[in-house]
Parts: sequence; C-alpha cells; structure tokens
Amino acid sequence: MAQPLKVGVAGLGTVGSALIAQVARQREALAARCGRGIEIVAVTARSRGKERGVDLKKMQWFPDPVALAKAPGIDVFVELIGGSGDPAKSAIEAALASGKSVVTANKALLAKHGVKLAAAAEKHHATINFEAAVGGAIPIVKTLREGLAGNSFERIYGILNGTCNYILTRMEQEKMSFEECLKDAQRLGYAEADPTFDVEGHDTAQKLAILASLAFGTKVDEKAIYVEGISSIQAADLAAADELGYRVKLLGVAVKTPKGIEQRVHPTMVRKDSAIAQVMGVTNAVTVDAEGIAPLTLVGPGAGGAATASAVLADIGDIARGVRTAPFGRPTARLSTVRKAPMQRHEGGYYIRLQARDKPGTAATIATRLAEQEISLESIVQRHAKGASDNEVKGGSVPVILITYATTEDAVRKALAAVGKDRVISGRPQVIRIEKN
Repeated sequence: MAQPLKVGVAGLGTVGSALIAQVARQREALAARCGRGIEIVAVTARSRGKERGVDLKKMQWFPDPVALAKAPGIDVFVELIGGSGDPAKSAIEAALASGKSVVTANKALLAKHGVKLAAAAEKHHATINFEAAVGGAIPIVKTLREGLAGNSFERIYGILNGTCNYILTRMEQEKMSFEECLKDAQRLGYAEADPTFDVEGHDTAQKLAILASLAFGTKVDEKAIYVEGISSIQAADLAAADELGYRVKLLGVAVKTPKGIEQRVHPTMVRKDSAIAQVMGVTNAVTVDAEGIAPLTLVGPGAGGAATASAVLADIGDIARGVRTAPFGRPTARLSTVRKAPMQRHEGGYYIRLQARDKPGTAATIATRLAEQEISLESIVQRHAKGASDNEVKGGSVPVILITYATTEDAVRKALAAVGKDRVISGRPQVIRIEKN
C-alpha cells in the first residue's frame, strides 16, 4: 500500500474538530477505499490551549496558517478558517505555490477569488477541492462537475441557507412573525447575532455564484447576482401562499437564457407538490435541470460540524486516490465571463399583495395599469388572507392579492409604479416571484 497521505488542518472550530474525529473513526475504511491511509499530522488555530474534544498530542502545532501551508511534511492543506481574505487566502496561495493540493469549505473566499485560486492550482500542478463550500453534506459540486459531466444544464436552483429555511418553516407552521422566528433561531444557534448576511440573501448568493460557474462554465461572479432577502415576508404572505397551493422558500436560481445567465436570490413561491417545497427546517436542497434527464433534487444537511466534515473528508479522499479535476469543471482559460441577464427580463408568474384604498374605481385603476403592461391575472383575492393580523389592514384599505400569469419583471415594476402614482394603494406592494418546478 502507498504511503499515507499527510494532511495539515488550519482551523479547529466545529468543522475542524469534527474532521479530526471522523478521520480517527474511519481510519481503516479510508485506507481500504482510497488505497492509502489518511493521517492528520499538523494543525493550527488561534488558541492552542482550547479544549476541543479531540486528541492533538501526536500532531505538530504550527504558529500560523501560512507556516503550516508551506510545511514540507504535509501533502494536503485543509483550510477551515473562513473569510474572504487573509489569512485564509494567503495560506491557500502558499500551499498551492508549494505544489500542495488544497481542500476548503470557504464559500466567501471562492466567491471572491475562486478563479484566481483555480488558476494558481493549475500553474503549480495541484488542485483545490471545495465540496463543503456549498450545501454541506450534499455532494452537489461532484454532481455538477463529474457526475453530470456529459449533460448540458438548463437551470439550477435550491435552498442554500438553513437559517432562512428554518425561519420560513416556523413562520408557516406556527404562524409566527419574522422577528419572533429570528430571535428563536438566534437562541438556538441557527442564526448569528448579526443575521444580515443570512437573512438578506448574501450567503445564498455566494453559494449560487459557485454553482453557476460549475453548471454554465462561467467565471465566479457574485456581483452578477440579484439579491433579495426574507425580512419583508409577513405571515399574510405565507397564509396566502398556503391557500393558493404554494409555499415560500428563499431560493438561489441560475438559469440559462438567450440573453445570458440569469442569477437571482429571492423569496420564491413553489408549488407544494414539488420536491423543493417539502424541504423544511435547516435542511438544504438543490434541484438540477439538465438536458436529457428529469429534474434531479439532492437534499441533506447544509451545515454543522459533522455534515461539513463529511464533505471535506470526501475531497481529501479524492486526492488520496489520485483524482484530479479542474476546480470549476474546466480549465480557467475556458471559463467565460458572465453575460448577466438583467432581472428586468426575468419571465415568470408573480404573487402581488397590495393594500388597496377602499374607494370607487380602485380595482379598475389597478386592472388598467396591469393591462397597460400586458399582465394577465390567474387569480385575484380581495379579502383578508388567512393569518393576517389586524394591523396589516390599515383604516380605509383592504388587502388585494394578485397571481399573474408569466410576465416580465420590468412589466410588473412599471405597473406597480403607475399604481403607486395613482394613489390607490397604501404602503409598499409585496412582490414574490413564482418559480416553475
């Protein structure tokens, strides 16, 4: 049997500790599966004395990640520090420059510097694997890059943030407000003290940027993504969705269009009978629409120490086997610049909730403005949505819920702007896109 693969791990938080424990438990199975042993021989972290529940006595301690990355005694550098810049970036660059392959779970770094790091891996005949960066234990990177390498992708979309899915699930099932659910998620450790990155869609956008590159052969470009979070979602919207046969999810969607790659993150209504609608709580899911096969949905834990460590170890296992794949599925020179399809051209159905002023001519005015933009309505509800609170209906106004047939983002925005100028509604309209599935 070949010599063991020697691994250095930078970052001993929840994931790093879980990885060390898993390697110890699976030592014999890993050697059998990979044709050689896998040994974690060196580590680094901010605090050496912290109790982590794993045995580090036989592992060499390094003062900083860059020193570990350059160490001649390791074959693979595992980066679990996080962050879009240094020290993670410098350490990975140092490892690649030394000819070492890298495994990372760092979505933020890949979203910002992924193409540059992939090019460095090519230059130094190394590789950079990142299954754990998107979807936790869900093997979506390998599915797109290797499992479906012979397929042409039309669309990829999914629930990529467990915090948002947890909040929307609780709001729907327990009729709680967004604010109440967020506080509970923070108490349980599902949401950060500052939850903005999660609930406003930025975490999902970083993951979507990586998936879009893998699916469509484009350079990773987080700036090409339209981003909208869930903080505006109210109980009335979830109740209305339920009555209409839908469920609200925060989705990341990348779809190939004649005008470019449309990439968007926003609350979305999906039919209750769809696979993605069944995914509740902190679970993640990704659906792939590819030419020649029925839609494929992968579901699993999207975060957590054990789930993320599982994906990291799978990447290490590939390196131990001698498997080397272009990080984004093709050489960096063949990755194209994203031709961004603007949201104004997005076509699909829409849910629109308005607070219409209770006076003659209001309904006719709204209908006229929609007709001017050639928007056809599938249904209209002019009553209190089930679950709406008393303060959601202001004096002299009544909630109106519209479901449109397929139209464009631009048409909806123009129609609602005109309705606002007519002063027949109060407050800001709620608009939620409906995704075909």
